[in-house]
Amino acid sequence: MRRPVRAALAAATGALLATAAAPANAAETTAAGPAAVEWSARHGTATATGERWIESSGTIFTRTLVLEGELINTGSECYSVWIRFTFDLAPMPAHKYAEICGPGTTGVEVRQSPHMPTTTASLAVCRGTANAADCGTWQNITWWPVSRG
Repeated sequence: MRRPVRAALAAATGALLATAAAPANAAETTAAGPAAVEWSARHGTATATGERWIESSGTIFTRTLVLEGELINTGSECYSVWIRFTFDLAPMPAHKYAEICGPGTTGVEVRQSPHMPTTTASLAVCRGTANAADCGTWQNITWWPVSRG
């Protein structure tokens, strides 16, 4: 009689531990890693595309927004990718994350930590590399859910 009880207790304990180990937002992580959402922006002869996701180390204070992709230019001018973050309703200046002059492709990689629920951001492709004055439409890269399940 003791063996069936022990087996049932072990199975119940294993199920409880598996549930406790699951991420707080199951949509944020899959068996293969964080779930990704596509993003894209364009201006002139340049297009930027990629994926974005949230990496979490367990708490809301240890989340990182990650963007990976590429900037492709088919023309002879220079273009760049810029992002404007807003932290707790305080907008920050736009920051350049990639640039390309002439035809070709270059990588776009962004890691913003900590990424809080009150953090928002927009991305744009801009003509030139000096500033974010002549840009395409700014695309929201933090609309929720950031992850798809």
